[in-house]
Amino acid sequence: MSTSANAHNLPETFTDFKPVIKVASPGRINLIGEHTDYNNGFVMPTAIDKKIYLEFKENDTESTCRVYSATYNAYLEYDANNLSISENSWENYVLGVTNELKALGKSIKGFDCVIESDLSTGAGISSSAALECGFASGLNALFNLGLSKTEITKLSQKAEHNFVGNKCGIMDQYASVMSKKDHIILLDCESLHAEYIPADFKSCKLLLLNTNVSHNLADSEYNTRRQECETAVEVIQQKYPEVKSLRDVNLEMLSEFEDKLEGKQYQRSRYVIEENERVMNATTAIKSGELSEFGTLMYGSHDGLQHDYEVSCPELDFLVEFSRDKDYIYGSRMMGGGFGGCTINLIEADKIDEYVAEAAEAYYKKFNIKLDTIAVLPSEGTIVEKL
Repeated sequence: MSTSANAHNLPETFTDFKPVIKVASPGRINLIGEHTDYNNGFVMPTAIDKKIYLEFKENDTESTCRVYSATYNAYLEYDANNLSISENSWENYVLGVTNELKALGKSIKGFDCVIESDLSTGAGISSSAALECGFASGLNALFNLGLSKTEITKLSQKAEHNFVGNKCGIMDQYASVMSKKDHIILLDCESLHAEYIPADFKSCKLLLLNTNVSHNLADSEYNTRRQECETAVEVIQQKYPEVKSLRDVNLEMLSEFEDKLEGKQYQRSRYVIEENERVMNATTAIKSGELSEFGTLMYGSHDGLQHDYEVSCPELDFLVEFSRDKDYIYGSRMMGGGFGGCTINLIEADKIDEYVAEAAEAYYKKFNIKLDTIAVLPSEGTIVEKL
């Protein structure tokens, strides 16, 4: 089905590659609202000014697709009419998008694609969604498939479900495609209604601290958390059939089922309900310029993720705790699926260098791991350029 090769085995077409489509597909941050998207809740993401860049051209074959990652010196060749899941995880994002396009009845011929990235993988800034959405957007433009941005968002999510095996919510793909420069999104993951809020953090900036760890629990535990939430909903539905997801449950209702929910289902559900409320309160705080209040909600989010949802890890917890007594840091929390990746910090801009040096020294002393920093700006969603 597919072949992988080193650079010296690349098809000759890549030595004189003249693209006709260019795509810039961004990663994303999520200010607050973690693990709420697949529970039909609320999230607050935005795209960032770190992107994956893709270039495309047709290659005059009926169905031979050739994809080269310049960043990782990795090559994939496959037949668009004969798709199956690969053992190489990155390939499944590409194959999965192709599969979903075919499932929609879209006609794809042979093409060549070159990919370069300045997104860190494993950092929790959703390089996977950026790849899916950028790849789908490029093929949409190359073959005039007529897909809307919303359709690209949804098919990219399906690709991750069906080929990668990660039952993710819609947030990452939506933010990557739909974001507006200098704005954050209050996204209702049930209706996909989006409110764009000016990203005015006054004298502060958003700073990501990358733990540079990725614990192997991440994928399996992500799907486990989703299943725990869905099972809790099934129990609640026996009394409240109108409940479709935890979005429809409040804490008073949940309390009725504390003795009926098994294992950690009550804790997981409580976190999701409280996190949805934090997102709504954070919206009010940002609109009114109450950065201290917003920061308090960020810390509350992390505490819930650490203790109730249990998707944090010692490295993330250490960095959040390290920030708490700094009066120039308003808030800090783990970001993304968990078990590694980044913390997101709202920090006075003129204190960043001082804090990074201090945190990096303490982190290395504790874990013998170097700390990376990623300064980000809210950016626009996927951009497609026809040459």
